[in-house]
Amino acid sequence: METTPTIEDRDSSIVDVVPKMARVALQRMRQSLDLGSVILLVAIGIAACNFIDWSQISTLDFGVTVKFWRPLATAAGMTVAITAAALACGLVIGVLLAILLELPIGFFRYVLITYIEIWRNTPLIVQLFWVHFGVPVLTGISTTALESGLLALTLQSSAYLTDVARAGIQAVPRGQWDAAMALSLPARTKWLEVILPQALKIMIPPLGNLAVSFLNGSALLGVLNVGELMTVSARISDYTSKPIEIMTVVASLYLAINVATTYLTSRLERFVGVPR
Repeated sequence: METTPTIEDRDSSIVDVVPKMARVALQRMRQSLDLGSVILLVAIGIAACNFIDWSQISTLDFGVTVKFWRPLATAAGMTVAITAAALACGLVIGVLLAILLELPIGFFRYVLITYIEIWRNTPLIVQLFWVHFGVPVLTGISTTALESGLLALTLQSSAYLTDVARAGIQAVPRGQWDAAMALSLPARTKWLEVILPQALKIMIPPLGNLAVSFLNGSALLGVLNVGELMTVSARISDYTSKPIEIMTVVASLYLAINVATTYLTSRLERFVGVPR
């Protein structure tokens, strides 16, 4: 004798069918996206074959770059060193400013906000010229091109990192603040052992993005002939009359450094357990 399915049986069968339908739909969507990607790549390849003058490509001589690999490698190391030093100093200044902005400091708060807005909302190239040529006029203290470039990068990075640090500090759960207050912890202990370790962990992803941005922005230091990658590559390009070959290699170096920076940032995020 056949039994009539109950409402509960029908509901359970529907519950079983819905996930299967969702999986099938998701699989079809992925297949369509994969097919669309393949079509797009083929279209780009066809366009490249039709619009690129391959006879001109064959005249390029990338062998000339091998002759100058030492100065290019040294300049790339200089670029990384300048950017890392500027970000390290800017991080220290930014964290200190972020802490001050969390305190009741009265009118001095507006002074800090003005500093942040000036260095964050003016072009780096203007800041480079102002630091290198304007500061000596105002103070009588002259700086080398390297010192001026490092100072300008540090001051601008500190403005951006202040906002990053403030966001990290404010993202620390309120319970941590209340616990530190309930335990009557000294301000030094509260900041150094409770708040900042958690805030710095939260700051890692945006800090990695800023590192890539400032690494690319360091190319502007070439206007002061600092000796970083763009300065050296421009000199080699003028000497060899091979700008396409030299700049292609320089672009590859920037790409490799940025990819390595992004990879190391993601590894650091996983190591310290940054919440996703």
